[in-house]
Amino acid sequence: MSSRLGQMLPPAGAPRDLAMAQLANSVGDGAFVVTSALFFTRVAGLSTAEVGLGLTIAWLVGFLAGVPLGNLADRRGARGTAVLLALTTATAVASFLVVRSFAAFLIAAIVYACSQTGLTAARQALLAGLVAPAERTRIRAFLQSTVNAGLALGALLGGVALRFDSKAAYLIVFGIDALSFLIAAGLLRRVPSIARTLRVVGEPRLAVLHDRPYAVLALINAVMLLFMPLISLVGPLWIVTRTNAPSWVVASLMIVNTLGVTFFQVRIAKSVKDLRTASRSVRYAGVAMLAACAVFAITAADLSAPVTAAVLVIAAALLTLGEMRLASGAWEISFGLAPADKQGQYQGFFGTGPAIARMLGPALLTTVILGWGPIGWLVVGALFLGTSCATGPAVRWAARTRAVNEDATPSLVEESAA
Repeated sequence: MSSRLGQMLPPAGAPRDLAMAQLANSVGDGAFVVTSALFFTRVAGLSTAEVGLGLTIAWLVGFLAGVPLGNLADRRGARGTAVLLALTTATAVASFLVVRSFAAFLIAAIVYACSQTGLTAARQALLAGLVAPAERTRIRAFLQSTVNAGLALGALLGGVALRFDSKAAYLIVFGIDALSFLIAAGLLRRVPSIARTLRVVGEPRLAVLHDRPYAVLALINAVMLLFMPLISLVGPLWIVTRTNAPSWVVASLMIVNTLGVTFFQVRIAKSVKDLRTASRSVRYAGVAMLAACAVFAITAADLSAPVTAAVLVIAAALLTLGEMRLASGAWEISFGLAPADKQGQYQGFFGTGPAIARMLGPALLTTVILGWGPIGWLVVGALFLGTSCATGPAVRWAARTRAVNEDATPSLVEESAA
């Protein structure tokens, strides 16, 4: 068991410190995802419409803040910025404990979304500065595996709160969430600092916004990330309303996904070595996602409950395989095509994909899939496949417009406190 655990952890030093920091805050994220809807409606006293509107606005602002906060990490120091944003995330979560109006909720949610988006960009910039280019995708896979383990633990804590279904239980979980980000800030402070970058005179302040090939690749990634609502929202709704499967099968989607990424992401990422293999990995992701959607469509047939449950597990496994293939390719592309001195803003831009998926995915996918039935599943699957096939040409276009970053890891310097 200990040897297996060791294989799931990145090498000792900065990569392992980064992993432990992400483990800490992913525990909080897992608890937040499971309990937030009931907390905001039952404890904070908000309506479901207010919660939905507030979170949509918050993630829209977070989407817009990703690049400026990533640029801040480049200019002021990735480590210090990451520590600061972990602290502001903790503050935002702690403020939810006393929020009892829509206006206060909206402010706290905006701080939370911006901090989360910026923290992701700063951590990616820190990883890019601390790890040699050839090792970045492998180390990022270790981090993702760690994140999923934390999400599973956090979801378990959230499940305990749901079992008690009391104000005190929800308050305790949100308190643990805030504490997790304080712990993450402390762990990030232990990571070595990296060199700041200075803006060249005459260069655009946010150069990534002028990089059309990279923007196209970020858009492609955002479309592929629409798989996220399939696991968290659309799939469960489909199971409950359109299949003969028992309701407990809904939990199997998240279980298969979480365990799959935790145990197999590192192995899947080993096949990605450069931009060519990264493009191929994204293409395979499109194939797997199309297959998953086709299998989901089959469950609309009049199958027995046990058969339907088994088919749904297969669909979840295929979707998880697609997720791991997509992640492995996307990491290599996002790092490899970003200038060494602008990793923060470039990762901030590429990292807006999840925010877009959260904003647009639920309404779009519920309309297409729940409205059109099996045909809707096939349409979504075809969208994944077509988008994934566009990745290769877009990567080649981007590679032609720049010298692909093969630089050595920047030297480490001390940065002032954020």
